[in-house]
Amino acid sequence: MTRRLVVEADGGSRGNPGPAGYGALVKDADTGQLLAERAESIGRATNNVAEYGGLVAGLQAALDIDPTAEVEVRMDSKLVVEQMSGRWQVKHPDMKKLAVQAREVSRQLGRVRYTWIPRAQNSAADALANSAMDGRPVRRDAGVDPVELVDAAPAVEGGPAPAGERVARQDTAIVPRTSTTTHLLRHGRTVHTGERRFSGRNDLPLSPEGRAEAEAAAARLAGLGIEVVISSPLRRTRETAEIVAAALGLPVELDDGLVEMDFGLFEGLSGAEARAAHPEEHRRWAGDVTVAPPGGESIAAVADRVRAARQRIVAAHEGRTVLLVSHVTPIKVLLTEALGVPLDVVHRVFLEAASLCTASWTREGGSWVQLVNDTSHLR
Repeated sequence: MTRRLVVEADGGSRGNPGPAGYGALVKDADTGQLLAERAESIGRATNNVAEYGGLVAGLQAALDIDPTAEVEVRMDSKLVVEQMSGRWQVKHPDMKKLAVQAREVSRQLGRVRYTWIPRAQNSAADALANSAMDGRPVRRDAGVDPVELVDAAPAVEGGPAPAGERVARQDTAIVPRTSTTTHLLRHGRTVHTGERRFSGRNDLPLSPEGRAEAEAAAARLAGLGIEVVISSPLRRTRETAEIVAAALGLPVELDDGLVEMDFGLFEGLSGAEARAAHPEEHRRWAGDVTVAPPGGESIAAVADRVRAARQRIVAAHEGRTVLLVSHVTPIKVLLTEALGVPLDVVHRVFLEAASLCTASWTREGGSWVQLVNDTSHLR
């Protein structure tokens, strides 16, 4: 018999557009068992874009559970329901992209239909969306043990079970996977930033522009539910963290594991100057993450200490929302770890000064990235 699933999805934006997030859950249509929950922040977006994000996440969760299932999507967004049912056109460019994603996932499922429900009947998905906007992402799935089906209880004591009826012997619960959210803030500008110079273990202060960027980041971070602020001890990160923490009413903790890479002989040089002065050394460093600049530190060595710092911080602040104020290389390393991609991907990620990224981690080893190089607060 074809399995039937229900997806409930929602999204919201505080400002429309403003800080936005979505929530989605999947239930078994016949038993009502909760099978999956999803909630993630999507940065700055409109309500409708966030609602589409919830739809895509809910459909993907249903696909992960059973690609053959028939799915009923229930949402309180009349717009999304009518557009996905084909009765209204999708005109907004961001919504068009998400609608295409939703249709691509839908085509991999058995059958998908859309139902509008009143907002009061969509409270669970709404709560998940608000959790995301508060900086608390959720990713929970039903336990891995299969539900054993047995004969239903007899209709009359001592009589036979109703023909064909089966019930679950155990109520498989959502396995708790407590996630720790880390917002990753690169420090504001210094005199090296605009000139694209290697800036490692120096103690340069923020420039006036860099201080303004830190203040803008503080305003952006104010609504994300941050509970802990941890910074690299170098001056530019420490100053950035102090500006943000003062706005949040929090102290600043320092962690040496978050310091920038030691660039050795490349320190203070532009890329062109480093290539001209040390051509062979620069070539080897750029082509191999295990090679260090002369007198400096390899990217692989940075990854080892950043990984240790991340594990230490997540263990100490499990289930909390933590702001890490750091540098380009450590933040890129954290992103590659969260995505599970090779370390040399750091060379293909660009991060602006005072940009914001977000990654979450679970005790069980799960991780995911919600945001990369967000600079919306700087515009």
